[in-house]
Amino acid sequence: MSASVRGDLVRRVAVAAIELDEPIPLDAVPTPALLLDEAALDRNLVRMADHLSSKRKLARPHAKTHKCPIIARRQIEAGAVGICAAKTSEAMVMRGAGIDEVLITSPIVDTARAELIADMVAEGPGLMVVIDSVLGVECLERALADRGASMTVLIDLDPRMGRTGVRELEDARRLAARISASSVLNLAGVQHYCGHVMHVQGHGERSAQSTAHWQRAFTVIDALRADGHAIDVVSGGGTGTYDIDCEFDPITDLQVGSYALMDEQYRVIGSKTSAVLDEFEVALTVVTTAISQPAAGAITVDCGFKGFASESIAPVAPEYAGATYRFAGDEHGVLVLANGAQSPLIGDRVEFITPHCDPTVNLYDHYFVHRDGRVHALWPIAARGCSW
Repeated sequence: MSASVRGDLVRRVAVAAIELDEPIPLDAVPTPALLLDEAALDRNLVRMADHLSSKRKLARPHAKTHKCPIIARRQIEAGAVGICAAKTSEAMVMRGAGIDEVLITSPIVDTARAELIADMVAEGPGLMVVIDSVLGVECLERALADRGASMTVLIDLDPRMGRTGVRELEDARRLAARISASSVLNLAGVQHYCGHVMHVQGHGERSAQSTAHWQRAFTVIDALRADGHAIDVVSGGGTGTYDIDCEFDPITDLQVGSYALMDEQYRVIGSKTSAVLDEFEVALTVVTTAISQPAAGAITVDCGFKGFASESIAPVAPEYAGATYRFAGDEHGVLVLANGAQSPLIGDRVEFITPHCDPTVNLYDHYFVHRDGRVHALWPIAARGCSW
C-alpha cells in the first residue's frame, strides 16, 4: 500500500466528540462498552501535572494508551509539553486533530513511513521521531530532502530491554555523529524508556532497577555532550516510575500514559506507601451484562477476548469482593463468585477495571463519557487500529 493511500485512510477518521442531545443513564449503555469517568480523568491529569511541575519536570504523555485526540488535547492543556505516539499512523491522527507537538517513539526504517513523516513535517513544525540506526537516518534524509524540509530527532537508547534502541556507548556516539553530519536532521536528545521496569512489583525494587538503568543512560548522555552534541531533551519514564524518575536531574520529561485511565496491571504494582498504586483513580471501566448462569457459583457476562485485552492479569469487578473473572471465549467471560455470594443476577450490570488499558481501548470505537451517573458524549478512539 502506497504512502498516499495510507495517509488518505487515516485522514478520514472522525476525531470530534459526539455530544448527546439528552444525556442517558449508565444502565442505558449497550454492553460491553468502555465507560470513561470524565471527572476522574481530569483529576488524574491535574494530579500528574502538579506532581511533575513540583519536580520541575514536564509530561510528554503517551497517546498509545487512550488513542483519543480529545484526551491528548486535555493533557496538553494541563501542561504537557507534547504527546507521544507509538506509530506513524497514530501521529497522523493526532496531527490531523491539530495537536502539533508529537514524538513518534518507534524507530522508522522504511520509505513509506519516512515519506508520511516528511509530509507532516512539511505541513508544520513540532513532529519528532526517534532513530536507532543509520538506515533510519538515510530513509528520513531522502524523504525530507525531496520536500525541502528538516526535522528534529532523538536517539533511542536501549535500557537493556532488547526491544529497540542503541545499547552500546560507541554505537550511540557513531549514530550521533552521523545525524549531526546530516543537513536535514537535527539531534535534540535521547529517549530512554524502561518498559520492562514499569510493572515491577514493589516500589523499592522498581526504584532500584530504574535507577540502575538510568545511571547507564546518563553515562551515554555525558559522552554525547562531551562530543559536542546538544542533548536538550532526555525523555523516558512512565506511570510505574513517575515518582522515581522525576528525581533525576538530567531527565526533562516523562512519557507517562496509563495514569490517565488506570488499569489493574498498574494498580497491583504498589506505590511507595501502599500495596496498591492508588495515587491515580480508575477512570476507565468496561461495563458488561450478566447474561447466563449455567452453574451455581458463577455467572456469565457478555465480554470475552473481544472486549478485554490482557497478557497476564484478569479484569476485576470491584463491586463483587472475592469474585474472579476467567475468559470463556471471544464473546463471554465467567465471573466466579466468592463462597456464599448471591449476586450478580442475570440481567445485572457488572463493571470491570480493565486488565491492560492500552490494548483494551484498541478494541472499541468510542468512550461513553459520563459525569454524575449520566453519559453526555461519545469520544472517538480515533487512532484505534493505527498499527503502522
